Amino acid sequence: MTETSPDQTVPDAPVIDKDNWQDADNVRWSFQHVDQVLPTTPISRGTGPVAQLPADLQDLGSVEVPKTEFSEARSVRSVIEASDTDAWLVMHNGTVLTEEYFSTMGPGTEHLLMSVSKSLVGTVAGVLAGAGDLDPSRLVTDYVPELAASGYAGATVRHILDMRSGIKFSENYLDPKSEVRQIEEAIGWSETKPAGQPTGMYDFLTTLEAKSEHGGVYEYRSCETDVLGWVCEKIAGESMQTLMSRVLWSRIGAEHDALIATDQYGVGMFDGGINTTLRDLARFGYLYANRGASLTGEQVVPTSWIGDTLTGDADIRKAFADGPDDNRMPGGMYHNQFWFPFPDSHGFLALGIHGQMIYMNPGANFVGVKLSSWGLPQDARKLFPTIRAFDALAKSVSTPVVD
Repeated sequence: MTETSPDQTVPDAPVIDKDNWQDADNVRWSFQHVDQVLPTTPISRGTGPVAQLPADLQDLGSVEVPKTEFSEARSVRSVIEASDTDAWLVMHNGTVLTEEYFSTMGPGTEHLLMSVSKSLVGTVAGVLAGAGDLDPSRLVTDYVPELAASGYAGATVRHILDMRSGIKFSENYLDPKSEVRQIEEAIGWSETKPAGQPTGMYDFLTTLEAKSEHGGVYEYRSCETDVLGWVCEKIAGESMQTLMSRVLWSRIGAEHDALIATDQYGVGMFDGGINTTLRDLARFGYLYANRGASLTGEQVVPTSWIGDTLTGDADIRKAFADGPDDNRMPGGMYHNQFWFPFPDSHGFLALGIHGQMIYMNPGANFVGVKLSSWGLPQDARKLFPTIRAFDALAKSVSTPVVD
């Protein structure tokens, strides 16, 4: 049982193309119709049973969200209504407490995850590490020798898992000349293709240069996940589409195939191209709230990888604090392709621009998922109240009621 609120408008499909699909006025439609704008291939759910999502639907909108740097104290409902929400879901102990859709989004709609995709690719790496196929301490070039002449020479897999390589790469989404936008040009995600630029994901990655020693401070770079995906493909001898299906998506009880947008050669956009339904994203997030076991009871992610992801260390936190960007997460860290925003919160995150989020709190056995269509790629006034809203919900549903 779900709720739908018809309070948002959607632009007509014919006006959306590769040149304007990420414009503020178009993202609500395009994020739900990526396969009509970009080339995509499925990540199969396999043939196993669908993990059921028992529901005990409650009105949690009145739960109070404490004051943040970006917002006065307010209700969860206020946060949801003020942050361009397409759909959101709250799960506690494997039971859905809230599931709500807006406008044309519904339970079967596949929504672009943007950089939440990074956490799925990081999880695939974790499964390979648990099987002994991937050693994070080894050099990237041990697995992908094609990168030996690039700036990635000398970088380890651990460096790219935690975004601590020394690669020169700008993540400025509003700068059309930044490397994060150059990737899109190289893989055909925009019509712009300056002469002399590389074609395809792999070709682009081989052109990246180093600006500092590997293993230094943290700096968010989408190319790290693209290299990680290439490493995983080399180890497995198969595409990410079939690899992720085999080791992850077919084992979580997903209801639908996922989709991944690709370059001109069918190589996935590992750092931000995966699309899923809200419910299937919750099924994935549940792995990290339940020690790597899925809702079907299958151990999907090794407990050792879950433990490593949740633990981190002082060096990782220091690298995060010393990074060049102001992440507004004092005391936080980035580890194994996940965000740990605050030391006073047991929650951690998979995040994507324009408001995509999985909030996981293992101590509370709580998962919150939110898919959005922010007009801007980054908006602290929407991000941090959302994080604190899920913090408040995790605390609320986990606190025993005293008569």
